[in-house]
Amino acid sequence: MDYHAPWWLPGGNLQTMWAALASKRVFGDPPRWARSRWDTPDGDFIDVDHATHACADQAPLLVLFHGLEGSSSSHYAEAFADFAAAQGLAYAVPHFRGCSGELNQAPRAYHSGDFEEIDWILRRFASEHPQRPLLAVGVSLGGNALMRWAGEAGEAASGLVKGVAAVCSPLDLAAGGHAIGQGFNRLVYTRMFLSTMVPKALKKLEQHPGLFDREALLSARDLHAFDNIFTAPLHGFRDTEDYWARASAKPVLSRIRVPALALNALNDPFVPASSLPTAKEVGPRVTLWQPREGGHVGFPAALPATGLPGHVRAMPEAVGRWLLARI
Repeated sequence: MDYHAPWWLPGGNLQTMWAALASKRVFGDPPRWARSRWDTPDGDFIDVDHATHACADQAPLLVLFHGLEGSSSSHYAEAFADFAAAQGLAYAVPHFRGCSGELNQAPRAYHSGDFEEIDWILRRFASEHPQRPLLAVGVSLGGNALMRWAGEAGEAASGLVKGVAAVCSPLDLAAGGHAIGQGFNRLVYTRMFLSTMVPKALKKLEQHPGLFDREALLSARDLHAFDNIFTAPLHGFRDTEDYWARASAKPVLSRIRVPALALNALNDPFVPASSLPTAKEVGPRVTLWQPREGGHVGFPAALPATGLPGHVRAMPEAVGRWLLARI
């Protein structure tokens, strides 16, 4: 991706925050959604939002896996919806458990390495839309989980999808986890994430008394502590270090056998450039895009013909066209 940030947005933090808070997300009409509820194999549910724009019966289906505490209303989800509408693609956003606005029922939530959930979701889409070529993109946490799935699935992945892409994903979870827990990141991004994660965890405790230590959770001040108390034990990991090590996609990138794109800006505030995979660490089907700028799921661009602020359609356009070229 040949990307250069507008001059008025220097640095990864501005590129990240402006994109999420103030950018123009769509060139066309805002996306409209039809929601369906899928019962999970373990007796729980997820909610899936399907874009309602017109598309042909045989058009490809683009599935987006959102990031930490994201949803179909996230800026990148709406920007990809706009790209899909412009290209005549079917488009869907499956919500990880507890992220659709209604708390899920099981004594679990979601996590960065949940490749079994990715597998079940993609198989459900493939069975419901056998006539549509399937493409998948994951953003941040969703991208790590998607790449974990592609690595774990190996040759079998090509039987489900034509291509996958991970955008600004912390493929080395330990590096990303430590980075987001320091300095400005801790004051801004960590606080933002915990402001929704902690209340949802407390509601989960009301559903399932004794699930974890309430006072320990209330004392958590960073994602390492939160994951140690909540995410890791609820999903079968010993502790945060075990979770970050076993859930990271980076160690399995060499096993990917389906066309895959990993896009990471080198100035991402909480995905350190030093942690990104090199060409020697990935398989021959993996393409690495590592532009100097972009922030974390930012990549803001000036509005055409004006040079003024600004939209976030450049990244979905580039990633979406790369995926379409795999069909």
